[in-house]
Amino acid sequence: MHRRELLGACVLALAAALPQVVAAEELPTRKAGLWEMKMAAGPLPAVSMQQCTDESTDRQMSTSFGPMQKDMCSRKDVQKTAAGYSIDSTCSAGPTSLTSHLDITGDFQSAYTVKMTSHAGDGAPAGVPRDTTLTVEAKWLGPCKPDQKPGDMVMGGMKMNIKDLEALRGMAKKP
Repeated sequence: MHRRELLGACVLALAAALPQVVAAEELPTRKAGLWEMKMAAGPLPAVSMQQCTDESTDRQMSTSFGPMQKDMCSRKDVQKTAAGYSIDSTCSAGPTSLTSHLDITGDFQSAYTVKMTSHAGDGAPAGVPRDTTLTVEAKWLGPCKPDQKPGDMVMGGMKMNIKDLEALRGMAKKP
């Protein structure tokens, strides 16, 4: 896998989790149905994906990823703004610290936009930029397709369910 593809996959994972990285009581859940998310990160080509969700799935992702974030992040400040939300965080993954600022605007019923800037401190892997910008534009398309269930994500013809990733994460923790 090329560095651009790897970084693109990381951006995708982050963008897919963005609505869930903040505790459920701090952000509203998205309207149930099929959401399209277009992500652009710096010089990389834009990536588009679709995600089928419902209230239960959004809340479940909040509670699943929330404990992991608490372990990794020493600071997370969420502020309600006139246009949406502003989030500042400081997290670490191994030897790398990451400071991020997110501005989220929109209504979580028809469309929202996330603009993120982040800075990786010392310990960032070679080839990974220290400063990153990411924009996610999400819009509600309507009901999920008949062959989709909440948690399904489709990108580039590949379909996976975010709940399966959670199960894999649980299996990896077992001795």
